[in-house]
Amino acid sequence: LGLEDVAVATIDSPVGELLVAGTHRGLVRVAYPDEPPDVVIEELAETLSPRVLEDPRALDLVRRQLEEYFEGRRDRFEVRLDWTLAPSGFSRKVLEATARIPFGSVSTYGEMAKRAGSPRAARAAGNALHDNPIPIVVPCHRVVPSTGGIGKYGGSEWRKEFLLRLEGALTE
Repeated sequence: LGLEDVAVATIDSPVGELLVAGTHRGLVRVAYPDEPPDVVIEELAETLSPRVLEDPRALDLVRRQLEEYFEGRRDRFEVRLDWTLAPSGFSRKVLEATARIPFGSVSTYGEMAKRAGSPRAARAAGNALHDNPIPIVVPCHRVVPSTGGIGKYGGSEWRKEFLLRLEGALTE
């Protein structure tokens, strides 16, 4: 473990209060309110650095872009990402491919597996998305089952539905 600063801040949103964290490399974590903030902060201290500091100013760009997104004024995020907490290998490729799904579009678990180089690994792609440390910004909510419906979502199905409606990807 290094002694880098990990900045954390909370951001109010229509899907609940989000805990965001960043390093000098970029945004490293977005946590929904279902994850107790003290547990998330403890995980950050154990995996990144014991120097976890509340520093809203360091995350001002992230806060502003999330607010614009929820107000319908932003359709893509322009913040650097720190992939340190993301899984490696195939799972990381799935998350990187997911980060490229355009606003207002959806893709399937099978398509994400294919883009990550393993066309038959739809279930593994779903597992990778479940472990996404940067939801919303890395839009795992845009990945749906090929059989229809919106599928499961680590941040709860109502949030996935809300985000897809916000983006105009879900109309009925």
